[in-house]
Amino acid sequence: MKYRHGIHHEKFNFDPLLVFASVALICIGYIMVASSSLHLGVEQKLGNLHYPIRQLAHILLGLALAAGVAKVSMKTWMKIGSGLFIAGLFMLVVVLIPGLGVRVNGSIRWLSLFGIRIQVSEMVKFFSVIYMAGYVTRYKDNLQYSAFGIFKPMLLFSVACALLLLEPDFGSAVVILMIAMGMMFLAGARLKQFIFLLMLFALLAASLVIVAPYRMARLVSFVDPFKDYLKSGYQLAQALISFGRGEIIGVGLGSGIQKLFYLPEAHTDFLFSVIGEELGLIGVCFVIALYSLLIWRSFSIASAAEEAGQRFSAFIAYGLGIWLGFQSFVNMGVNMGILPTKGLTLPLMSYGGSSMMIMCCAIALLYRVHSETVALNHLSQPEGSRWVNV
Repeated sequence: MKYRHGIHHEKFNFDPLLVFASVALICIGYIMVASSSLHLGVEQKLGNLHYPIRQLAHILLGLALAAGVAKVSMKTWMKIGSGLFIAGLFMLVVVLIPGLGVRVNGSIRWLSLFGIRIQVSEMVKFFSVIYMAGYVTRYKDNLQYSAFGIFKPMLLFSVACALLLLEPDFGSAVVILMIAMGMMFLAGARLKQFIFLLMLFALLAASLVIVAPYRMARLVSFVDPFKDYLKSGYQLAQALISFGRGEIIGVGLGSGIQKLFYLPEAHTDFLFSVIGEELGLIGVCFVIALYSLLIWRSFSIASAAEEAGQRFSAFIAYGLGIWLGFQSFVNMGVNMGILPTKGLTLPLMSYGGSSMMIMCCAIALLYRVHSETVALNHLSQPEGSRWVNV
């Protein structure tokens, strides 16, 4: 990659705190996935190491993809952002075609490629960040001074959300909207327009909950899960029991009981509850601290890129920070009973190939933003002071 003055960017500059947070989350997540899935492999006659081995493969594939993502310059990402988002919309259509999409637990969210299931919504989240970063960079004035500037990208996102709701995948639709709206707000969208848009989507979300009985049942059971704990409140009731059993220090790694066919999806959506039971309040607080560190570094990297004049790179980092922060908050909130049940994975931790691989790519893109920003700051320093570690 070539910077001003004809100098090439050859050295990759890592952020130690970002590396620590992401690697720690992946490692802890892998250990907890193994702990919560050994019995599933036995019960399904696949072997007790079936899920841990597959998750390890997901992590290795994710790291390989991340290495490729980190090598692509931000200038290239800006050029291909719109194309990627259109490709994402096309895949959302393809997954709904009978015979092409894979149905799991009543939802059609996956495409099967070479024996690997790809959850299209995860890719669309990644593409959404890149597309919106390019949009707010190219149309800064329209976004700040024109009502059309804020509604134009939302038309495309509305199409994406409509396709996601047909799967159905309400959680991913909400995440994508939060990414788009959060990035536009940080880019300077007028507050009145932003509030109007927020109220509009809140009204639409409420309508979707009212017209879908299963969504309404989730909302009602969330208020008092133990009122109907054998039916609509079952998942949340079992999750809360997990946290109650864990107390301060937990029952010990591998010693949890709730994961043994009491807590549904213990290795995916409700992995945080297993952490609460086996590692206790200490483990829960440590995981929350790691996510806080990761999100803080994302916004710090974004701020540094913005100060260096790299607006596109800055909004890539802002968007990734919003995505990681919102999705981890929703997953943990659902597990702890402060939000209605929603099928969103815990980033970098939950079992799942698509989620793990795309999240690895997202972190790699953050690394790239940081590396290019450090390189640009290095070039802007006086010749005699370039030895300073930025």
